[in-house]
Amino acid sequence: MSQWYYSDYDRNRHGPVSAGDLAELHAHGQLSPDTLVWREGLAQWQPWSSLVGEVIAGAGRPAVSSASFATAAASAPASIGANPYSVAEPASPYAPPRAALHDASDYDVGGEIVYAGFWKRLAAYFIDSFVLIVLIGILGAIFGVLGVMSLSGLGDASAMSSGGLVFFAVFYVLEIAIMVAYFAIMHASSSQATLGKMAVGIKVTDEDGRRISLARGIGRFFATIPSSLILFIGYVMAAFTDRKRALHDMIAGTLVVDRWAYTSHPERQRDELGTVTIVILVIGGLLMLAYLGVMALVGVAAGIAASGGAS
Repeated sequence: MSQWYYSDYDRNRHGPVSAGDLAELHAHGQLSPDTLVWREGLAQWQPWSSLVGEVIAGAGRPAVSSASFATAAASAPASIGANPYSVAEPASPYAPPRAALHDASDYDVGGEIVYAGFWKRLAAYFIDSFVLIVLIGILGAIFGVLGVMSLSGLGDASAMSSGGLVFFAVFYVLEIAIMVAYFAIMHASSSQATLGKMAVGIKVTDEDGRRISLARGIGRFFATIPSSLILFIGYVMAAFTDRKRALHDMIAGTLVVDRWAYTSHPERQRDELGTVTIVILVIGGLLMLAYLGVMALVGVAAGIAASGGAS
């Protein structure tokens, strides 16, 4: 048996309800001819007047006349009063897409929102950092080869030095451009997430839960600069603030939420870290410890070499 959904005057969704419930709502004057309804199998929401024949026997097609709706409304119980949707069911977290009420995407404001906390975001950052290291490493190798080929023919040491500075400046600009393009384009894409965020199951939205524009994505990237300058406290703020927003989220007007937030399936959201996040955090933590250990050994070796040379 099909489950039905319908909207009220403010276009808030209600349901699921059975066909019998819809017939009773109609009889009580709660469904007007232009009330939007939906069931599985329909491409989009449609006026109740065009589908009433599926629910009320004898209504047929064309749909029930306006006089029938007027009669139903006149016979509605007095307890319904000025609010004809006073007995309507609350919005269901299992409701269908609301494409006709919003846009052609899966955007939906119903259900609880699970915000992405600090640890999920850190795991995503580890993955994104690895991706960018690979991309920039490839770019660096290409520029290194081109630099050697170009500068070796100059001959003059001063010219080679100037040429090296130019190559370094160009490479630095391209490095920033790659990072901006990666984060901005991925966050503004249909996935609303970088590869790291996809892996841990989170995405970036605006403050209304919608997909952000490319311009906002670029702005969000540069908003991470103040988050970094204050000893990365701007990032740590995601662990303590309302809606788990980092400083750059507040500046750019963005949210980081579960991948199923603001969709027609909010029940699929998960508040726990998840296996992927835990594994990435462990690997990232071990790599950071290894890096710090290597740096400490290098420092000790340099200190020993300096003391040996002084003696």
